[in-house]
Amino acid sequence: MAEAIRNPAEWLWDQVKAFSRHIGRMAGVMGSDTAAAEADLPHVRKLALRDLREALRAGIKDFGACRTDVLFICVLYPVAGLFLMWVASEREWLPLVFPLIAGFALVGPVAAIGLYEMSRRREMGEPVSWTTALRVLTSPSIGAIFVLGLFLLAVFVAWLIAARMVYDLTLGPGAPVSIAAFASDVLTTAPGWWMIVIGFAVGFVFAALVLATSVVSFPLLLDRPVGLPVAVLTSVRVARRNPFVIAVWGLTVAGALVIGTIPIFLGLIFVMPVLGHATWHLYRRAVSLEGKGEKGG
Repeated sequence: MAEAIRNPAEWLWDQVKAFSRHIGRMAGVMGSDTAAAEADLPHVRKLALRDLREALRAGIKDFGACRTDVLFICVLYPVAGLFLMWVASEREWLPLVFPLIAGFALVGPVAAIGLYEMSRRREMGEPVSWTTALRVLTSPSIGAIFVLGLFLLAVFVAWLIAARMVYDLTLGPGAPVSIAAFASDVLTTAPGWWMIVIGFAVGFVFAALVLATSVVSFPLLLDRPVGLPVAVLTSVRVARRNPFVIAVWGLTVAGALVIGTIPIFLGLIFVMPVLGHATWHLYRRAVSLEGKGEKGG
């Protein structure tokens, strides 16, 4: 009760201090011996498409139970999207508008980290509020989470650089004259179609990299003190053992995010929480720590 009536600034400062203490443990959390880690890997289950449906249903249920607090948090997503669009509104950056929108799928796993925590706490029967999302700052694995988030950010930047290179090699290197001229060049000229084909091929590589390394790694780090190497390796093993199901999940996430960005990013207020909560439940179906050392996948 005392925490509920504290000054919000004081509460936030306490969380920052706790975050600082935990970030100092980064080396310990991440320094797991790789050989020992591989001998103690979590059990990876075989998934079916029904697991995706059940994960989405559970995600919608979590969203319905926490929608007031979740909507308060997720209003930041369209604001961030509109800011990126404003940055890209200059003619010089116009070719990066679509890559910026597509990039939401690359940074989505780290953007939803607070939603995983809300689902985790709700699963344990604990009360959940918007402050629950900020408790990730005090997680023992915050160092590993922070580094994995930096990795996804680096992938996002690399994707934008690659997208710009594709534009320079096809329609560029000069800036588009206008939005209408750029759209016409993209859709009605051979270089424009080449840009689309090459861009999608390059984007697929980046998306597959992020999907394989992060599909369950963030929830696993929140759930268990396994260390970064084990979390990423487990995520890759889930993708390797369930390539079709994880590919469908990736397409589902990408499609939902695109739909969420269409009405000036406002749809992300609803899409992001459902996907975030659903990712937690997909992790629960894909990984078990009861049978370690499982060799499949």
